[in-house]
Amino acid sequence: MPVTKEDIERTAHLARLRLSPEELEAMTATLGKVFQYIDQLHEVDTTNVQPLHHVLDMSNVMDKDEPRPCLSREEALSNAPDRTEEFFRLPRAIN
Repeated sequence: MPVTKEDIERTAHLARLRLSPEELEAMTATLGKVFQYIDQLHEVDTTNVQPLHHVLDMSNVMDKDEPRPCLSREEALSNAPDRTEEFFRLPRAIN
């Protein structure tokens, strides 16, 4: 499917892009190559190919959720930029 300058101009207009004449030429050539490659991919026989959800054969890769000891209050507040004795101090959210 050949890409024309009019296709690029219409698409650029819809995307609210201003393309210079040089950019229009470059974009037409580049997208033309992309669509040629896509046309090549359409020629590949994929009748016996199973669809993939992921390229690697992986299932659940998350660690098990196991209880661990909590941080102490002092450890949790140790890097706080601003705090009171027991709490993080945050900017006022409601004026």
